[in-house]
Amino acid sequence: MRRVRGGAVAAAGDGWAGMGWDWTDADGIRRRLAAGADPESWNGSRPLHRAAVFGSPEAVAELARRVADVDALENGVTALWEAVISRKPENARALAAAGADPWRLSLGGWSPGRLSLAGPTPELFPVPEGVSLTDTERAAAQEAHRLTTALGEFDYDGMGLACVAGIDAAEAVSRLQATPVVDGELLDELLEDPYVYDMDESLHIVGVTSVPGGCVVTQPWGYAPQMPGVLARLSAGTLCYGLYANPKSGNQGSIARHGTIEGSDLHPGGGPDENDSPGEVLASYLYQHNAVAYACAFAGLRLADGRAVTGPPDAWVELPRRDYWSH
Repeated sequence: MRRVRGGAVAAAGDGWAGMGWDWTDADGIRRRLAAGADPESWNGSRPLHRAAVFGSPEAVAELARRVADVDALENGVTALWEAVISRKPENARALAAAGADPWRLSLGGWSPGRLSLAGPTPELFPVPEGVSLTDTERAAAQEAHRLTTALGEFDYDGMGLACVAGIDAAEAVSRLQATPVVDGELLDELLEDPYVYDMDESLHIVGVTSVPGGCVVTQPWGYAPQMPGVLARLSAGTLCYGLYANPKSGNQGSIARHGTIEGSDLHPGGGPDENDSPGEVLASYLYQHNAVAYACAFAGLRLADGRAVTGPPDAWVELPRRDYWSH
């Protein structure tokens, strides 16, 4: 075994030693196959699935004509599913041209073809008669496009959020028993460089903003909005989704409903999982790589722009000192 680029480990015996994340070189892949590389196995995974996500259409087509079954499964899904989920339409077309079935059911009862109808390339495959999105699914797709466009692109690494349904900023402040930040100089310094302050001090300052559908509690430099004691208080009689964009380990999500934490260590902005419901699969597809939009959509917030997240908020407030972990 040898370690290769991208942190992957390739077995020398399968002919793919040295292959990392880049599967775009169709000529290089063709040479490896001619030299005996296994088209069915890359370190126990399927090369076609790798190329569907990280390759070029030419590389996909080359591998697709070499495998025994272009619809073979890896982790319960086909290479075509992976191409659609990853929004690689040209790779998806290459797979379909090689005989992959766009209408084969997969996670959550979705087929890659029907899921593509909710994305940016609804014309990806010829659609059989009677296949379409429901009105609810179509509305979800339209809202996802509107919301992600309204939020725009920004760096949210290290940020904490709580997206709360059905209450405004004033009610959120009341539930948290928070008080306005009156030291403007301290706040200016904190916004300029929050990491010069002790975390015990900076962690207690959060922003709160009313938005259509509810409110957003934000902290650009920390995880306070997602602490269990904060989410439990905010979610009394309603629900909220907490997010911490952990710089070390990635996006971490939590769900709180009626004062109880229902889910934690979630991965908003990631792809769908095997046990996801149809609605969860759709949301994961629509908001892939956009954890902030996912959190807002989960709580039914209809932000018109990114101010509630990127600032300035309606108000900066200070949380009372208490144990927010055992709540």
